[in-house]
Amino acid sequence: MIIIMKKVFLPAILVSASWIAAAQTPEERLEKSPRHQEWVEVKQGDKTVHSFLVYPEVSDEVPAIILIHENRGLNDWVRGMADQFAERGYIAIAPDLLSGMGPAGGKTSDFETGDAAREALYQLDPDQITKDLNAVYDHVSKLPSSNGKVIVIGFCWGGSQSFRFATNQPNLSAAMVCYGSPPDSGYENIKAPVYGFYGGSDNRINASIPDAEKKMKELSKEYDYVIYEGAGHGFMRSGEADEGSAENKKAREEGWKRIEKILSGIKGK
Repeated sequence: MIIIMKKVFLPAILVSASWIAAAQTPEERLEKSPRHQEWVEVKQGDKTVHSFLVYPEVSDEVPAIILIHENRGLNDWVRGMADQFAERGYIAIAPDLLSGMGPAGGKTSDFETGDAAREALYQLDPDQITKDLNAVYDHVSKLPSSNGKVIVIGFCWGGSQSFRFATNQPNLSAAMVCYGSPPDSGYENIKAPVYGFYGGSDNRINASIPDAEKKMKELSKEYDYVIYEGAGHGFMRSGEADEGSAENKKAREEGWKRIEKILSGIKGK
């Protein structure tokens, strides 16, 4: 049994001017990235799950990362995050879980507004989400350049889905939950370690941590989470923006360091 909780205190300091100057918008990153990017159609029964796939520039077979988007569907920010994982040497795939839910059976980009996409997302059947994610898991784990190890990470609504997917997919190498709420049930089915990333000022989400910790502990499941003091909900996204707060920027920086360490450990096994 491993239950670890860490609270990281982050001083309100300004990031360096050189870092700000180097910041890119997600659109700029995607446009300038030297890595191979492609849209793939993952078949799930009669359905097609449109997914954005990015390959790293490496020579070895490597683990794959499934990125689950926030509550407004698959946008440029999540696609940019996929590129950042590929930049770090991992295959990255970001499925559009609104595939088939858009106007005329379209996807996220076919909705007129982000609010419309969000409304459709909250109508998704949880079992359908699991089937779609399992199809993406099967697809990416069998790529010739993959070593078969698959990690899932999600943000906001996607963080909740990442935790829930761990209750449904026993072959995951790890599940990373970025400020998402825990599942209501299924903890006994979790095989992979679950890593949480939470903002200290995220009152709504943090209120759910003690119950999840209790359930994981009772079942001797690995639940290792960090609360980044002063950071708010969505700090991995807002901390990337030039106008983001010092706390969110620092939390994002520390979060990435932790992600890299976790992935390095999995990659080396």
